[in-house]
Amino acid sequence: MPAARTVLLTGAAGGLGTLMRGLLPDYGYALRLLDMVPVEGAPDAVTADLGDPADEAALREAVRGVDAIVHLAGISLEAPFDRILRANIEGTYRLYEAAREAGIRRVVFASSNHAVGFTPRPRDGDPLVPVGTPHRPDTFYGLSKCFGEDLAQLYWDRHGIETVSVRIGSCFPEPTSVRMLSLWLSPGDAARLFHAALTAEGVGHTVVYGSSANTRLWWDLSSARALGYEPRDDSEPYARKLIAEQGALDDANPDHAGLGGHFCTTPTMWPH
Repeated sequence: MPAARTVLLTGAAGGLGTLMRGLLPDYGYALRLLDMVPVEGAPDAVTADLGDPADEAALREAVRGVDAIVHLAGISLEAPFDRILRANIEGTYRLYEAAREAGIRRVVFASSNHAVGFTPRPRDGDPLVPVGTPHRPDTFYGLSKCFGEDLAQLYWDRHGIETVSVRIGSCFPEPTSVRMLSLWLSPGDAARLFHAALTAEGVGHTVVYGSSANTRLWWDLSSARALGYEPRDDSEPYARKLIAEQGALDDANPDHAGLGGHFCTTPTMWPH
């Protein structure tokens, strides 16, 4: 696929969006920024709420003339269902509709490991978790990422919009927990993965796991590598310190049982 040069980055004011604003231009991309709050230092950024029908005109202006979309916007932690519905489900639908109307043919969707959070984590000697493992969301948040992946499949089958859905682990400058040693995606590797997802040919709808080449890796990165992704980082240099502070993963601890960690055990049902 010819390299996309103008890319709409949604969620540009968020943690991951801020990191990608600094890294993706090194690959030759001109970024158009969108967030529901003003983006610091970017007076030309589009301020719009993807979940608000009143902002559809601003959304359509944001997608006009771009080559591709990197969709990072939305609530990134568990929340009451009505908030998840508006931000992550309705907002993603509206973005895809705007992309369809504008003729955009490539989206990179920030999915999450929480789409399969109740999948048991591998123990020593177990095979890596395959990308084709069935959806097992651990929260309303994870459920919204299942919706996003299925929406991407629909828009590929019905409208020919290609998407790479990236089940991101934890993208921070360095891992902050023992669990994260297996899921960490360094910012540099995130940019490498998004670049591969924007430029690989014939992706249709492809689901990949998003992590660095961690020694303690839990899932299979082969579909990401097939896009041309070559991770360079490993969480292992942080392991000794984190294990000394927090202890090793414990098979008897319910918080350590599934890929989703404590998301699998934290109550998620709020009163109406």
